Amino acid sequence: MAFRVPKAPGFSQMLKDGARHFQGLEEAVYRNIKACNELTQTTKSAFGPHGMNKMVINHIEKLFVTNDAATILKELEVQHPAAKMIVIASQMCEQEVGDGTNLVLILAGSMLHLAEELLRMGLSVTEVIEGFEQACEKAIEILPDLVCSSVKDLRDVDGVTKALRTGIASKQYGNEDFLARLIAKACVSILPPDRIAFNVDNVRVSKLLGSGITSSSIINGMLFIRECESDLNSVKNANIAVYSCPFDMLNTETKGTVLIKNAKELLDFSAGEENLMESQIKGIVATGVNVIVSGGKVSDLALHFANKYKVMVVRLNSKWDLRRLCKTVNATALPRLTPPTPEETGHCTAVRQDEVGDKRIVVFEHATEEGSKVCTLALRASTENIMDDLERAVDDGVNNFKVLTRDLHQVPGAGACEIELAKRIAKFGESCPGLEQYAIKKYAQALEVVPRALAENAGLNPTEVVSKLYASHQGEDGTSNGVDIETGDVIDVAEAGILDLYLVKHWALRLATNAAVTVLRVDQIIMAKPAGGPKAPKQSGDWDKDADE
Repeated sequence: MAFRVPKAPGFSQMLKDGARHFQGLEEAVYRNIKACNELTQTTKSAFGPHGMNKMVINHIEKLFVTNDAATILKELEVQHPAAKMIVIASQMCEQEVGDGTNLVLILAGSMLHLAEELLRMGLSVTEVIEGFEQACEKAIEILPDLVCSSVKDLRDVDGVTKALRTGIASKQYGNEDFLARLIAKACVSILPPDRIAFNVDNVRVSKLLGSGITSSSIINGMLFIRECESDLNSVKNANIAVYSCPFDMLNTETKGTVLIKNAKELLDFSAGEENLMESQIKGIVATGVNVIVSGGKVSDLALHFANKYKVMVVRLNSKWDLRRLCKTVNATALPRLTPPTPEETGHCTAVRQDEVGDKRIVVFEHATEEGSKVCTLALRASTENIMDDLERAVDDGVNNFKVLTRDLHQVPGAGACEIELAKRIAKFGESCPGLEQYAIKKYAQALEVVPRALAENAGLNPTEVVSKLYASHQGEDGTSNGVDIETGDVIDVAEAGILDLYLVKHWALRLATNAAVTVLRVDQIIMAKPAGGPKAPKQSGDWDKDADE
């Protein structure tokens, strides 16, 4: 006797009640492609220098106004499993080369859109996948031939500025020349002898509200938005002692009780404490230290003696700031208030307190670039949102420099590289036997999405721009012809200095193809019934009050 009568024959009877099951082209593949297309349409309008901003309000009601695809995707918290795959691919591109997130998204979306056309024509999913993989391998093979320039010397600020300019223009169009030079100076100043050892974390960003973007500056050292504790607020040729403990009397390991019988005993007790504190600070000053940095509270008594012996005192609450400062001034953070040895003492040219806008700042600065292992970019802008966007542009610029330490080659930008790849891959497709040639040609067509998106966002006619580019690429010397987004004309982008990094293109093509192929391989979607349990309380009003109160 059966325990349970199945409701419907087939796969569904094996699943729990409430589970959902989709299969086949109509229910699974086309549904996934549609979700991915909708996501890529959102970020496509944010692509390029004329990309539109998106206003995203996240789950804790924080506002983001940006055209940075990585930030948009992070704050959107995409839930659809297929769309999540291409989001993960774009995140991998950011981890690998620090840029190219939007490029991966729009390429993958374009491939899936054209794959749907092939599937509706009658091709099988396997044939489309094989064609796409062959086309990707061919594109990776062709890409080194399109290299038109390379950075000669990573310590040449002008050369690095030209290399970073295009990546920054897509985030901060109009300010790219100023920002590229600022970032290039910062990166070159802290570039270690072994260029592979370059660490992006050594370029710090400090945001100071007010003034304009062109008031941003670079500091060879560290900048902290706080004021110093002592009366002395400027020291030249600073010898710095860094303590991770509070600047106060050391607590004893055992508790003690002191019985005081009269006023004299009370005065003697406090005098003993004062003498001990004074002797500690005397010992520190005797080593030549004139700046003390504390990782904890600063007591009034310790501050009194610091002022008496003309010592500058700065308090840093963050242990990360303390660690970076030690790296900047080459000091060792001491756990107890003891006089530092010469090896533990940090040095820098000047420590000063300044005022920028309405904020007090403390600057630890090196006079020469050679002395500093960390540098700080002090960014200025009129609103918090612009400063956040500036910080993202700086982050992209520093990551692009990191990519240059691995590979110095550059390919033409402004759609020139993609059109040349599309032309050569389409030609390769014609020479391939079998039904895969249709998928190879569609892959070539998918690459057109880059100049199309650039033209569309700049208010140009995308079809006209793409046809002009194809016409100019027919000659042997037309490989570096791209679109001028201001006029819509075809220009030699290698001469105009609009260049993309070779590694960014390489990884974007690989990751976009892998993401598109992974989505196409899915032929069934099986969704289990969501777990039950009590619903979380709404975060409005007072949680402690009952509903009837």
